Amino acid sequence: MSRPVPALADHGEGGTDVLSRPDLDLERDELTVADFSTPWLTIVWNDPVNLMAYVERVFRRYFGYPQGEAHRLMMLVHTEGRAVVASGPREEMERHVEAMHEYGLQATVAKDDA
Repeated sequence: MSRPVPALADHGEGGTDVLSRPDLDLERDELTVADFSTPWLTIVWNDPVNLMAYVERVFRRYFGYPQGEAHRLMMLVHTEGRAVVASGPREEMERHVEAMHEYGLQATVAKDDA
């Protein structure tokens, strides 16, 4: 059974905080901490609708890739079925995926397990 996590500071009448509460066992209680160091990926997937030239143009316009890199990524999408086009914080990758959807491309966010 999970217990509610106490507030970090309890400035009620007693003026106590978490560190001075005897009812808490800080050695045993676990707090979930977000791991912001793990990069996330934006993956663009192949589809039967968009032309290769269009996908390359989207990569150049949106991500600012030079022509050679945009072409290489587009060819990965075409031949391998997908390409990682960006990596970074999750929120930024989600924005990239939304932008790819607005351009009509299929894209997803994935955690970088490497």
